[in-house]
Amino acid sequence: MTTVTSRPTTVELEKPPELEVLNMTKQFGSLVALDNVSLHLKPGTFHALLGENGAGKSTLVKCIMGFYMPTSGKVLIDKQTQTIASPRDAHKYGIGMVYQHFTSVPAMTVAENLVLSRYDSANVINWQREYEQLQTFMDTAPFQVPLDVPIAQLAAGQKQKLEILKQLYLKSKILILDEPTSVLTPGEADEVLGLIREEVTAGKLSVLMISHKFREVTAFVDEVTVLRKGKFAGHGFVKDLSVADMAEMMMGERREPNPVEKTIHPDPKAVLEIKEIHANKDNGIEAVCGVSLTVHSGEIVGIAGISGNGQRELVEVLAGQRVATSGQIVVSGSPYRATRAEMFKHKVFALPEEPLRNACVPHMTVAENMALRTFDRTPQSHGVLLILKAIRQMAQGLIQQFSVKTPSPETPISNLSGGNVQRAVLARELSAQHINLLIAANPCFGLDFAAVEFIHDQIVAARNQGVAVLLVSEDLDELLKLSDRIMVISGGEFVYESSIAEADFAAIGRSMAGH
Repeated sequence: MTTVTSRPTTVELEKPPELEVLNMTKQFGSLVALDNVSLHLKPGTFHALLGENGAGKSTLVKCIMGFYMPTSGKVLIDKQTQTIASPRDAHKYGIGMVYQHFTSVPAMTVAENLVLSRYDSANVINWQREYEQLQTFMDTAPFQVPLDVPIAQLAAGQKQKLEILKQLYLKSKILILDEPTSVLTPGEADEVLGLIREEVTAGKLSVLMISHKFREVTAFVDEVTVLRKGKFAGHGFVKDLSVADMAEMMMGERREPNPVEKTIHPDPKAVLEIKEIHANKDNGIEAVCGVSLTVHSGEIVGIAGISGNGQRELVEVLAGQRVATSGQIVVSGSPYRATRAEMFKHKVFALPEEPLRNACVPHMTVAENMALRTFDRTPQSHGVLLILKAIRQMAQGLIQQFSVKTPSPETPISNLSGGNVQRAVLARELSAQHINLLIAANPCFGLDFAAVEFIHDQIVAARNQGVAVLLVSEDLDELLKLSDRIMVISGGEFVYESSIAEADFAAIGRSMAGH
């Protein structure tokens, strides 16, 4: 009888705490990043925090986690005001955060990273006992990751699962998720969010998720709080809201996604031909295993695939950042080795993944980064002299044309939001009078709805003008929306190809999963 009556007590102890944010404001000098915002996360609910880039979402959750001290306002845990001055304080109240970028140490194993994540790690570790406890934890976790594998060998989806498992291992009862599915395929995203949803429904967790994906919000979330320009813009239950309702709260006006209008090109010409390309990973293991494809003028060919299946290495070969071990690339009938001179000659442009790392010099200004393609050509140079006035004038025109939000052309590009960095790169790559080939790799990674729509419009506009577009993306919805033809890469090989009109969503998913 005693055992029976003790069980409800255990369940009660596992109940997540109630979290309230009241009238929170955060200023950075004269900039008001968060202005009198309140939020209520009820125990055992799944809550989404919506808003465009710069709306204040990250500032809010960083105040909850103790990375920032709010200028005013307070955090209540179970109706009691608490001071959270660090993530360690947040952990004490059962709050943990899964960040958009991975935090695990690549050279260490899953087990080592889990033990390292603890706030009470001992100086001497009994690994036999730790492994037993870790295996017990993993056996009851909503998803599994092998304990003895180094992080560097995990696929992106497994790395993200580990980030979530860390917080469950730390016994966090409130999970703050920052764009948790940005590196996952739609199938992986549904699996991860579905399993988290089960934990929420069982009353074991509360979740506050920053998301830009309406599909995930409508499928898994109970309530939404919307921020706009640092202020509270609305709240509601997902069952009572349409996507248009949520978009209107975010953007201040009702906006349906623009339909993609495509021009028919009666006489397409082969622009990019990839012939039996092989390429290795950094560790020498083959990543691209003899792939071939052709992209024609006025065509968008989409490449779908789970991260880590060779698409990054293939794009790097096409961009001149990695040497192919064999095979040939042909652009407009000529052999192509992706040198700067050949890119200029053949009018090849690129929107790379992680543009701040792969397409920009972070400490240089917006104007200087916009001139990286043209600084050594008139009117921006005269012999060995740079014409700074011409560089600035060109940048001012592109900033206006592509709606890049920056204090000035002289602002370091690293100071801009992710969406505006991508707009700046887009401006540089698409402002040329003649473009023959555009290579875009995850061009909308982590961007808000308005930035995604703008970039999609620009890519389709280039296609309609006769540009050949190779679009590599881990967002299957994006590929199905924009592509004329879709291919799936798995294990470094193309395993599926179809026109969009005849694409089989289930077959694409199976192919991406390696079946």
